[in-house]
Amino acid sequence: MTTMAQDPTSTAARARGRASEIRRHELAAFLRHRREHVTPEQVGLPRGPRRRTPGLRREEVAQLAAVGVTWYTWLEQARDIKVSVQVLDALARTLLLDPSERTHLFQLAGAVDPAPASVSPSVTPALRGVLEQLEPYPACVQNSRYDILAYNRTYGLLLCDLDAVPPEDRNLMLLSFTHEEWRASIVHLEEATRLMAAKFRAAMAGHLAEPAWKALLTRLRAESADFRAAWDRHEVVGSRGKRKEFRNAHVGRVTVDHTDLWLGPQTGPRLVTYVPADDESRRRLRRLRGIAAERAGAGI
Repeated sequence: MTTMAQDPTSTAARARGRASEIRRHELAAFLRHRREHVTPEQVGLPRGPRRRTPGLRREEVAQLAAVGVTWYTWLEQARDIKVSVQVLDALARTLLLDPSERTHLFQLAGAVDPAPASVSPSVTPALRGVLEQLEPYPACVQNSRYDILAYNRTYGLLLCDLDAVPPEDRNLMLLSFTHEEWRASIVHLEEATRLMAAKFRAAMAGHLAEPAWKALLTRLRAESADFRAAWDRHEVVGSRGKRKEFRNAHVGRVTVDHTDLWLGPQTGPRLVTYVPADDESRRRLRRLRGIAAERAGAGI
């Protein structure tokens, strides 16, 4: 008796299809649950005497989100339909999703949030307190994609005025390859950016299918010739501490030792610290901390 070998391509396609189906059903269940837990009064609608539906009706969600009732019904029925980021954004606002729920919604839909939350669940008040207590040492919290989730005042003025950068652009890769003031502050720019591209390639190996990572890679390739050249080298390197030199616009040149302190698994957030490597850098960082405090007090 002979048996035919299974086509690995078709097997992989069936697995992807099954994963997509599971995600659609999870999305449908999540939408129903959230709809049933939002009261009409919360979104400015009258309850009415004959209401039996817990929470909002489907047609009410569709009306508030400016989508068709049939289309929204299909979404709650886990139909295989395309959902734009604009519609997901409207649904998140209509259903009063908090930052964690909004992130979950976009992940289930396999979409990139066009307006990521400015507050990360991993950045607790206690962790912000740690950042403040590390002053005058520059420190920040980053995730594995190099998004800067939080930072102290000294870090905020170390390479540029980080407060002036839109939250969605506070990403170490974007800043290192596309922000001119940030790039001008790095003493050994070519070496630093080549290392950053190698670290990003190594980190991305575990996130190849994630839309947010793919979107960042696409943007970097589109906006930076330096990134394209570094990326095409196919170099990889793991995360490690390193001595760095910066030209600060306020206090001059500083030399620091960079250390990553992981707050969970190595794919999660990390506390990044810059400890002065010599007495002059220590004095200059103290001055920078004072400048940052003065600017904050003056509301700059």
